[in-house]
Amino acid sequence: PCASDNLAKLPFGVWENLAFASLSPEMPLEEYLKPMIDRIGWMPIRNFVRDDARATEYLVRAHWALYCDNYLEGFHIPFIHAGLNEAIDYGNYTTELFPAGVLQLAPAKGGEAVFDIPADAVDGGRAISAYYFWLFPNTMLNFYPWGLSVNIVRPIAPDLTKVTFIPCVWDETKRDLGAGAALDRVEREDEAVVELVQKGIRSRFYDRGRYSPARETGTHHFHRMIAERMK
Repeated sequence: PCASDNLAKLPFGVWENLAFASLSPEMPLEEYLKPMIDRIGWMPIRNFVRDDARATEYLVRAHWALYCDNYLEGFHIPFIHAGLNEAIDYGNYTTELFPAGVLQLAPAKGGEAVFDIPADAVDGGRAISAYYFWLFPNTMLNFYPWGLSVNIVRPIAPDLTKVTFIPCVWDETKRDLGAGAALDRVEREDEAVVELVQKGIRSRFYDRGRYSPARETGTHHFHRMIAERMK
């Protein structure tokens, strides 16, 4: 027997009760997750319970990067997600960049379904309805007062993407309140837009445009990361 007889071992790590693997990691898991942990490390992640009964998979007829583009830009929220727009304070919606990802922070419009944030935390004293973390290249960790929705984006073909939603519940009583409610509806609304964009970029009239410095910093960051790795 020799080492080549064994199954290959992939780089693997665990944070709280979430497991991560990568074929070719660019940095240690601790460094990869550090900006997120520094922001929401006060949450009792170990108490979140995975809800496989409500886990869902979606097939989107579009390129995987277009799906990430849509997730990372804030332009479309008032026009596509009427229900979500009612729950968040869109005027104070912000995007923050870090080396391996993006945070979109959604302040609440009202007082319902917000986090009970410790006073000594970064966002202590603020009414926050959602933390939307995107980790390069294909993982979203969406924290709501009821818990966490893990979204994994998998390319199937140049024009087909599979998106998996895995809910991990912290407080079931808040499941249908605020920004974390009706996630299936929000996903369907996103799918419709992304599939239209897929059709649009195949048009001979399509050409690239400019980025919005107010609403597309996350998208621009994503494109720079991809461009760097395509050199």
